[in-house]
Amino acid sequence: MNYYEEIKESLINNEITKKVKDYSKNKSDLETYYKVGKMLSEAGKHYGERIINKYSIKLISELDKKYNTTLLKRIRQFYYMVEKGATLSHLLSFSHYVEIIPLENINIINYYINLIEKNNLSVRDLRKRIKSKEYERLPEETKNKLINKERTDTKELIKEPIIIKSNLIDKEQISEKMLQKIIVENISEFMEELGSGYSFIKNEYKIKIGETYNYIDLLLYNIQFNCYVIIELKITELKKEHIGQIEVYMNYIDENIKTIYQNNTIGLILVKENNQFIIKYSSDDRIISRVYYLL
Repeated sequence: MNYYEEIKESLINNEITKKVKDYSKNKSDLETYYKVGKMLSEAGKHYGERIINKYSIKLISELDKKYNTTLLKRIRQFYYMVEKGATLSHLLSFSHYVEIIPLENINIINYYINLIEKNNLSVRDLRKRIKSKEYERLPEETKNKLINKERTDTKELIKEPIIIKSNLIDKEQISEKMLQKIIVENISEFMEELGSGYSFIKNEYKIKIGETYNYIDLLLYNIQFNCYVIIELKITELKKEHIGQIEVYMNYIDENIKTIYQNNTIGLILVKENNQFIIKYSSDDRIISRVYYLL
């Protein structure tokens, strides 16, 4: 088999397809690169690793300078990755796949592929998510559910720690009001940290319980899971009284704000230090706690 001529013909046909059918260029790229990657792998077995360099020189001369050894090696890695079980999604560009190739672990790779599909992430956004080790910060139980393709809920997809960007020099000297202000000023990034489908309603959301006004630190809504999300900010270790406070707020929202078509409110307590024993012995499984980390 003349691997070079097959590879060259595939790449030429791909360039023609992309010009004629611009809307399907991702599909054409991925299918072509998978086929070419397979041929590069087979050619390497027959002629050795240096065949990549030889083919690159000829392709640059006859087709385009972009077909350097780096690109050809990435195309071959792309083939290996799909063979290992990575989802081949036409909603992703080859540039997306180039970012996730180094991850190696197939469960992590498929997590980010699914994330790109659901959230239409740009390559830049993807790179930021990978750098923040988003997958690694998911609870182990959630990772197992994702691997087994089981249903997850809003709480399970919230990472730990929650990374919050700030310009503070002394990150130890911070009040709850300061933490709230930092979050609100970067609310879009904060909601991305929580997961998908969040929208911001209000900070210092005022509710009246009896004759007393209370203020919810942050009130969000998750469109994907159709529920309100209350967030309380604590700059201490998690304490049992924090559970009681947020539970009252959640019950208020469920009784006075939520409609019958919406799911029950969930509560997230952001703390400096966690205490899972308090969560363990809490009777309300709608409440979770996560540690925050000021970057």
